[in-house]
Amino acid sequence: MTITELSQNSYEEFLKNTNHYSPFQSPQMAKLLAKRGYQTHFIGLERNNRILVAALLYTIPMTGGLHMEINSGPVSLDTAYLLEFYQELKIYAKNHGALELVIKPYETYQSFDSFGEPISQENQNFINDFIKNGYSHDGLAQGYPGGEPDWHYVKDLTNLSSKDDLIKSFTKKAKPLVKKANSFGIKIKKLSRDELTIFKDITEQTSERREYQDKSLSYYEDFYDSFGDKAEFMVTTINFDDYHQNLESSKQSLLDKIIPLEATVEKQPTSQKKINTLKELKSQLETFNTRLDEADKFKEKYGNKDIAIACALFIFDVKEAVYLFSGSLSEFSKFYAPVLLQEYALVKAISMDIPVYNFLGITGYFDGSDGVLRFKQNFNGFINRKMGTFRYYPSPLKSNIIKVIKTILKR
Repeated sequence: MTITELSQNSYEEFLKNTNHYSPFQSPQMAKLLAKRGYQTHFIGLERNNRILVAALLYTIPMTGGLHMEINSGPVSLDTAYLLEFYQELKIYAKNHGALELVIKPYETYQSFDSFGEPISQENQNFINDFIKNGYSHDGLAQGYPGGEPDWHYVKDLTNLSSKDDLIKSFTKKAKPLVKKANSFGIKIKKLSRDELTIFKDITEQTSERREYQDKSLSYYEDFYDSFGDKAEFMVTTINFDDYHQNLESSKQSLLDKIIPLEATVEKQPTSQKKINTLKELKSQLETFNTRLDEADKFKEKYGNKDIAIACALFIFDVKEAVYLFSGSLSEFSKFYAPVLLQEYALVKAISMDIPVYNFLGITGYFDGSDGVLRFKQNFNGFINRKMGTFRYYPSPLKSNIIKVIKTILKR
């Protein structure tokens, strides 16, 4: 068997027959990569005119040849065929002028529960097979090597059929958090292409605060054009005039409970339960008064208009939904808007019978230092550690000479 070029139609039909694949191996991703200057190819390992393994492969020129890469792939009908695919891929890479071949497989090295405790065995054999076949391994890393995560936080949706089921599956901490976030009158909106500047404004401020490199507006526009209705750029907004009115209404409802109960407690002996209830209601009233004071300040600053406070980009593919990029404005952190965006995406994935929701990256550190992990743990999923990055150099001497020259020239 050898690796051959596939038509897009053949590749799409193959994906339909597989159990699982990453949206990063989709034809939509190929379209995005092409827009960003890469050459893309659909390749496959075939036997008796049947595709057994396939991948979206992309290339870009580098000094001395081509950089060739498969990200989150390949996709296979059976993992038993992968070893032969990787063997044949070396020949394909050499024949097509690759100086460097990079593979970031989607197979899982090991799975963990939400708190980082192993729930499966390590798949070291997979790594060993690569190394035996002349590939080098960057190692099993933590953090975001090369800007991409090897640790994915995921949630299985197969046993969830409704929003109620979903909320019940969240942690004890998350359930009241979702309820509270829904009480603020926040709206969720899908952005059109000409509204992507709203998305970019939020992600840019977020990247500056968290010190990472944001994508350009043109990237988001290309993403929108490439993925079509499979991707949604979502934003949450709040109108502080409406928010203030809702608070006033809720405060009045609370007073309607407090006043008669207070009169009862003062005029006659009553149970400790009623006294405790009154105490709790008064505590809630203090919270409402504080929130009303904050709302007054927001009203004065922003007036009667919808303010975008958080955003997220989601991919909804047949086999997997992915939470890709997001941002939020720290000024409005008390409104927990990112929680509502996740709730929206999870509910939609369930309605589309998508079996897996991928929150994507965490660092792999479970010492409490990863704030992103703490947020994602609210949704009660589990963790898949991927295999990392493998490299093959068809002409190692040439590659080494170029590296030496670059070192000398400090490039």
